[in-house]
Amino acid sequence: MMAERSQLGDVNVLASAANWAWPEAVRSLFRPRGINLMVAEDTSDFVHILGRTRVHTTIVDMDSERANALATIKIIRMDHPLLPCILLTSRVDQDVLGKALQLDVFGVIGKPVNMEVLHQLLNRLFLKKYNSDIFSQ
Repeated sequence: MMAERSQLGDVNVLASAANWAWPEAVRSLFRPRGINLMVAEDTSDFVHILGRTRVHTTIVDMDSERANALATIKIIRMDHPLLPCILLTSRVDQDVLGKALQLDVFGVIGKPVNMEVLHQLLNRLFLKKYNSDIFSQ
């Protein structure tokens, strides 16, 4: 049995800020589902937002100029070891995948981000972690 939307409460996704069209593209995926997108400028923003708001998943951009993504995920893991994290990167190679695996990242998506791939990953994440089909087609 799938979790009702009301059982999840407000659904919040925390993502890295970007100087490209990323936040608006993600909002277009989330808005019709009533999902809140919060944007963190840097690692301290991630920590601050996670300290005061329930977040269902994070999307961290490895290419961000404002924060080291892997360090950010390590810091998130200190207080939120079970929070699903998705990593975006323009460099998908053995080194990045190995580090993502060590940090228990839920998924790695190569850039430019294919929104259908992101949608499918979020669907799997919410089915597995929250028993919710909020991202089903």
